[in-house]
Amino acid sequence: MKIAFIGQKGIPAKTGGVERYVESLAVNLAAAGQEVFVYSRNGYLPERLKEYKGVKIINLPGLRGKHFEAISHTFLACLDLIFRRVDVIHFQSIGPASLMWIVKLFKPKTPIVFTFHCQDYYHQKWGWFARLYLRCGERIGCALADRIITISKELTEYVPREFHKNSLYIPNGAAIMEKTPVREIRRWGLEGNDYFVYIGRLVRHKGIQYLIDAYKRLQTDKKLVIVGDGAYTDDYVAELHASAAGHENIIFTGNQTGRTLGELYSNAYLFVQPSESEGLSISLLEAMGYQTACLVSDIRANLEALGEAGFVFANKNVDDLKIKLQAALDSPEAVAAKAADGRQRVKQEFNWEDIAKDVARVYEEVK
Repeated sequence: MKIAFIGQKGIPAKTGGVERYVESLAVNLAAAGQEVFVYSRNGYLPERLKEYKGVKIINLPGLRGKHFEAISHTFLACLDLIFRRVDVIHFQSIGPASLMWIVKLFKPKTPIVFTFHCQDYYHQKWGWFARLYLRCGERIGCALADRIITISKELTEYVPREFHKNSLYIPNGAAIMEKTPVREIRRWGLEGNDYFVYIGRLVRHKGIQYLIDAYKRLQTDKKLVIVGDGAYTDDYVAELHASAAGHENIIFTGNQTGRTLGELYSNAYLFVQPSESEGLSISLLEAMGYQTACLVSDIRANLEALGEAGFVFANKNVDDLKIKLQAALDSPEAVAAKAADGRQRVKQEFNWEDIAKDVARVYEEVK
């Protein structure tokens, strides 16, 4: 079966949940014998790969800028798909889904699967017009797709309530990873078990400002490591750096991949996710897969991922976050126990190999 993924920045993933989703899913499908194509934006990677772990990569350009890069690249990918023979087209996210009508118009017999990752219009980086456009994309994707996959139970309930169409819950996943020994992270003075870590994009709805404020109220030798870059959010990144000024134990590493990222996950005392909104966080699932204990805001998506296998604080509540960080510092045995619980939860509920099989069954049903 020939499957085309459209709507992501590209693979291998540098950052972003959608890119990690597509990479993990595409690689698993290719390993199972499917012929998989992934559209990638020129400039996303230093070099234009034509293949990655058995997945064929189609590189196309796009206009630069927060508002035009994704949609212009998706438009060109839709045009390319008109002339490319595939069995299933798999759209990612509500923004790219706004152009689903192009493929539906010119290839009406080719089934379209749409993964609804999150309600991006709630993200504070978007202005009113972009939020309106994203809502239109959500409506178009849910109306035209032959099958809708939702990655959280919250979205699975939302789609039939809002659009009177059924959706299929297939969550994001993570791999069970072995701990990566400390080596590269020594450049930031880290030796293992001596830092809290946040890993993700530096955008306002991720709530990193609450984490910095709570950390500054602690009396601890453990560092706070913030891993990631902005996404057209330079003002917010500058705000975070200003808030951390004068606190040498607050470290910004920028975006990290490969072994260094593995070390950062593996050797943290606690992974903290203070998000105001999420789809179903792959960063959180990956931390659990590395057997690192997690502390998360009590939004529904985080609770769905974590279950009872971690610690929770009240969303946007700096005082409660500080209390929960201190409690984790005072209870290393509880931290170790929750770390083990998280790893087991990923193995049972969020295993990529099983998730890829579930998605492949969807392809067979719509083909």
